[in-house]
Amino acid sequence: MTVAIDRATGKRRGDRTPRPGLGRRLKDGYQKHWYAYAMIAPVAVVLGVLVLYPLVYGLYLTLTDANSLNSARTIGVNHIDATYKFIGLDNYADILWGPTAYDRFWSHFIWTIVWTALCVGLHYFIGLGLALLLNQKLRGRTFYRLILVLPWAVPTFVTVFGWRFMLADSGIINSALDALHLPTPLWLEDVFWQRFAAIMVNTWCGVPFMMVSLLGGLQSIDASLYEAAEMDGANAWQRFRYVTLPGLRSVSSTVVLLGIIWTFNQFAVIFLLFGNTAPDAQILVTWAYQLGFGQQPRDFAQSAAYGILLLAILIVFTSFYRRWLNRNEQQLAN
Repeated sequence: MTVAIDRATGKRRGDRTPRPGLGRRLKDGYQKHWYAYAMIAPVAVVLGVLVLYPLVYGLYLTLTDANSLNSARTIGVNHIDATYKFIGLDNYADILWGPTAYDRFWSHFIWTIVWTALCVGLHYFIGLGLALLLNQKLRGRTFYRLILVLPWAVPTFVTVFGWRFMLADSGIINSALDALHLPTPLWLEDVFWQRFAAIMVNTWCGVPFMMVSLLGGLQSIDASLYEAAEMDGANAWQRFRYVTLPGLRSVSSTVVLLGIIWTFNQFAVIFLLFGNTAPDAQILVTWAYQLGFGQQPRDFAQSAAYGILLLAILIVFTSFYRRWLNRNEQQLAN
């Protein structure tokens, strides 16, 4: 066997160049991409201050028994030092397996899952239906788009307060039902109707985003695909199933993931609609707020533990969701 040797370097051809050390790679990367690092540095600093530090501090609080009675505080000119203790994973054990675990965590967890599934499902299917309608050649289509986007453009607190007035016992909805001699539900008092009202209001707020996103996806589908399908004899349902839905796959996967994350952590609708008056309608994020700021003494440790659990649930779900999407894409490619 003949081995070729480079006369200039004395190395055999085909030999792999030794990989430089970590310090050298960092130095070379900085020299090559220093401008990019300079551009992202302000964003990294802001994220570190506003996201990373609170996250790390919140994780530390979950390992203590911190509350409003043993935390550091200042009363007048007197400063009182913190006296809370390190208790390890006791907060997580109490939340997940303690004597009141079902009432304080699992019941809210189940309702949060139901709330998220129903809201995102309604967002997607209603938004898809409206997007299909607005993608047609209609007279006044721009006006219809403007009207349908308004619920998304109006600030959430304005929308929710408006619904709260309409859903009151003497509001316009119950007045209209009473005029029609129909039952008038206790929208803001009965548990079932509280949950129904929360889903209804959140659907009103979330459909426009889904509609606009899916409409953009519909307009990006090549019209020649529909023409070819129609020439092959495909009916409207077959064109929708085999052309529209595959064409919307990437957009749908993204907006559904965003919708799940946003709805799972939807604080404004529940809190502004009910405040602290509907404990059985609280989802996990509003229940965590209730523990940390809506009771006395305020339980900072348990509230922070709920936040970490929420983060862990979403991370696990997102990883499985992306893996499932990648597997489906590979199967379709094969």
